[in-house]
Amino acid sequence: MYVISRLRAGWRWWAAPELWSRRRTAGEAVLAAVLGLLAAGTEELQGSGQLRLWAVSAAVVVLSLMRRRLPVTVLVATSALAGLSGGFGLLLMVVAWSSGRRIAGAGRALGAFTASYALYTGLTVAVNWSSLRPLTEVLFTTLYFLATTLVPGLASRYWTQRRTLLHALQERNARLIRERAMIVDQARLMERQRIAQDMHDSLGHQLALISVHTGALEVDRGLTERQREVVGVLREASVHAMHELREVVGLLRDGVEAPANGAEGAQSTARGTAGIEALTAEARAAGSEAGFRRSGEVRALSGPADRAAYRIVQEALTNAYKHAPGAAIAVELRYEPDSLVVEIVNGPPSRARPAVEVVSGGQGLPGLHERARLVGGMVHTGRTRDGGFRVAGVLPYGAEGLVAGGTVGAPMVDVEDDFRQQSQNTPWGNGGPVMDWTVSERELAMGGNRRSTGGAIALGCGIGAGVLLLLALAGGFGMYFLMKEIDKATIDPSQYRSIEIGTPEDEVRDQLPDGDTFIAAGLDREGPEEPAGARCLVLMSSELGEKFNTEPVFRFCFRDGKLIEKKSYEVATR
Repeated sequence: MYVISRLRAGWRWWAAPELWSRRRTAGEAVLAAVLGLLAAGTEELQGSGQLRLWAVSAAVVVLSLMRRRLPVTVLVATSALAGLSGGFGLLLMVVAWSSGRRIAGAGRALGAFTASYALYTGLTVAVNWSSLRPLTEVLFTTLYFLATTLVPGLASRYWTQRRTLLHALQERNARLIRERAMIVDQARLMERQRIAQDMHDSLGHQLALISVHTGALEVDRGLTERQREVVGVLREASVHAMHELREVVGLLRDGVEAPANGAEGAQSTARGTAGIEALTAEARAAGSEAGFRRSGEVRALSGPADRAAYRIVQEALTNAYKHAPGAAIAVELRYEPDSLVVEIVNGPPSRARPAVEVVSGGQGLPGLHERARLVGGMVHTGRTRDGGFRVAGVLPYGAEGLVAGGTVGAPMVDVEDDFRQQSQNTPWGNGGPVMDWTVSERELAMGGNRRSTGGAIALGCGIGAGVLLLLALAGGFGMYFLMKEIDKATIDPSQYRSIEIGTPEDEVRDQLPDGDTFIAAGLDREGPEEPAGARCLVLMSSELGEKFNTEPVFRFCFRDGKLIEKKSYEVATR
C-alpha cells in the first residue's frame, strides 16, 4: 500500500492537472515516441552500437516527457547530452521551445539558456578537440545553438507573453464592461425611480380628482341619460388609467410587474390580446364605427409580446380618435404559422376635426416601433390609398406558444439595428453582459476599413519580404564562403592520379590547393603513419565515399623538395 500511495503521489506531481489532460497525455506520448525513433535513427546513421542507440532513444523519451514539469533541468541536461551525441539535436529544439514558454522570470530564463550554451559548446569542442580547430568549432557551434535553441526559445517566450497580455486585456475589458453595465443599471434605476415618483405624485393626483368628480357628476339628477352614459365612460376610463398608472409606477420603481391576482390580475390579462376585442367595443361605445376580426389558430404569446399587441391596437385607436374623428376603424388579428399580425386600418375622417387643439407628445408611433423591436418584432405605419391610415405589427410567438415539434419564431430585427456589436460566439449568462468584442476580434478589426486593413497587410508583407531578402543574402553569402573554403581543400580523383612520385614539390603544390581551411582541419591526424621527416598535404576528394559515414581523402608527402609518397584512403566523417 505504501508503494502504491507513493506512486500515486509521484504521478500527481509529474502529471499535474493543469499540464496533463487526457488529450495532452496522448499527444505527449506520441511526440515522445516520435522523438525517440528519430534519435535512434540518427544514432544508427552515425554508426553507433545497439547499446548506445537504445540508451539515447530512452533518454530522449524520458526528457521529452519531463520537459514541461522541469523545464530548466531538462533544458540544461538536453544541451549537455546534445554536445555529446547528435541524437539529442531534434529534442533540443523541442525542449528550447517548451522552456521559453515555461521558465518563469527573465533572469532565470537567461541563466538557463546561458548554462545550456556553455555546456553544449564546451562538450562539443571537447569531443572534437583532436580533429578540428577550437575557435572554428566554437564559431559554428554557437551559430548552430543560436539557430536551433535560442531562436525557438525566444519565439516561444514572445508568443507566450503576447498571449498572456491578450488574455489580461480581455479580462480587463470584460471587467470594465461589467462595471459600466452596473453603473448604467444604477443610473437607470435611479432615473426610473424618479420618474415613478413624479408620475405617482402628479398624474395619480390628477386622475384621482377626475375619478371623484366624474363619479359625483354621474349621480347628478340634472343630467340626461346620454350625458350620464358619457360621464360613466369617463369615470371608467379614469379608473382604468389609475390602475395602469399604478402598474407602470411599480414596474418603473421595482423593475418587476405587480402580481396578477384578483381584480388587478383580471385587468392585467385584459390588457393583452384577450382584451383587444373589449378595446374595440369601447371604441364603438364612444361613437366610432369599429370592427374586430380574428383569423387563424389562436396561439399564446409571451407576456411582453402579448402586451405589445394590446398597446399597438390601443395607440392606433387613440390616433384614429385624434386625427380621423368619425372614420371607420377595422381591427384584425391574424395568427400566422410563425407570427401574430396585428393590423388596424382607419378610413379618412368623416367630419371636420374639432376646434380644440389635439394634445400629442409625438412619441406614440416611435414607442410602438421600439416596443415591437424589444420583443423581436416590427411595426409598419403609413397612409392608405384612400387617405386613411394603417398600423400593422408583426410579433413572434414566445416559448409559451410552442406546439409539439415547433420552433420559436426568429426575431425580426435587422442585423444593422443591433447596436450592441456583441460577439456571436458568447451567449448572455448569469455572469453579466458579454464582452463587446474579444481581443482577437479587435485585432482583426483594427483599422475599421478596407484601406487601413490593406495598409496593414501591405506593411506586413513588406516586412516579411525584407526578412526573407536578408535571409537570402545571408544564406547566399554563407554558401559563397563555404564553396570558397571547399575549393581550398578539394581535388578531383583524376588530378590525384595525374601526379607522379618524384615530381618536384613546388610543381606539385602549384597544381594543388593549399588546404589552409577549416574544412580540412584535423584530416592530417588520421590515416596511415606519415613517412619520417616528411611534410604531408591532405586534401579531400570531390567524389563521395562508398559508405555514408566515410569520406575519401588524398595525402601527398614531401621530403628534400620532392614528392616521395601519395596515398588515397577513407576517414570517418564527424
